[in-house]
Amino acid sequence: MMLPALLTCLAVLTLAFGLRLTLKARHGPLRLSFEPLLVGFVANFFDTLGIGSFAPTTAYMKFRGMVPDELIPPTLIAGYAIPTAVEAFVFITSVHIDAKLLIVCILASILGALIGASIAARLPVRQIRLLMGVGLLIAAALFALANLGEIPAGGTATSLAAASFAAAAFATFVLGLLVNVGIGIYGPLLIMFSLLGLDPRAAFPVMMGSAAFQMLADGIKLIRIRPLNPSLLLCMAIGAVPGVLIAAFVVRSLPLQPLRWGVVVVVTYAALCMLFPTTAIPAGSSVRKLS
Repeated sequence: MMLPALLTCLAVLTLAFGLRLTLKARHGPLRLSFEPLLVGFVANFFDTLGIGSFAPTTAYMKFRGMVPDELIPPTLIAGYAIPTAVEAFVFITSVHIDAKLLIVCILASILGALIGASIAARLPVRQIRLLMGVGLLIAAALFALANLGEIPAGGTATSLAAASFAAAAFATFVLGLLVNVGIGIYGPLLIMFSLLGLDPRAAFPVMMGSAAFQMLADGIKLIRIRPLNPSLLLCMAIGAVPGVLIAAFVVRSLPLQPLRWGVVVVVTYAALCMLFPTTAIPAGSSVRKLS
């Protein structure tokens, strides 16, 4: 009963976001453009692999001058909310993970994001990003050694014992809090789940579910209060969904060993994004997917 309830809540929130975007689109002419369609497809293909969509899209938008810099973060959140919801539906329904672990970790992440929104401005952002970036590089190196057989590798489990379960829940709470200062959850969650002995695929429902709930809720608010371009948002979303579906097939069909090397790549990329950020989400925004 827990998973159907989770999926029902996600569906209701997705419909509410879609309604808000539809109402926004009614206030002006809609024009489809190939460029944001392609950007959405490519960025969300890699997002579904765990790399993240915010950093590459931010870099491209700044290079092309597609929107003012201050509107890039809300545009990304609102434009990629529906594709992220699709990611969540796909992975929650197709990747096996203990339902209690999934729901507790998603709720812990959301709770952390909500609490962090009110304290983000007081956190030492640079020091946290430096610490997390260096830590992820070390974790990526250790996981690479594990893949080479030099140290014990992660397992293939889909559930955790009580102590590890509590550690995973606490870690996702902390990561949820830190998204408010521009630290994404994708890379850290991948490495944490893998080092706890879980199948790396088990991290994907948690990653996508947490991001989807946060982005949909934020997106509803941002569409209402910010001067966002509805045509751009729709093009980003329409282009992104096929990229999500294609990449999800890749993730689910990959053998475990190549997937573990993929974790090393993703975590290394996440670390570099933290050490060399392209832009920052303003304090109070509760999601950041660049890693």
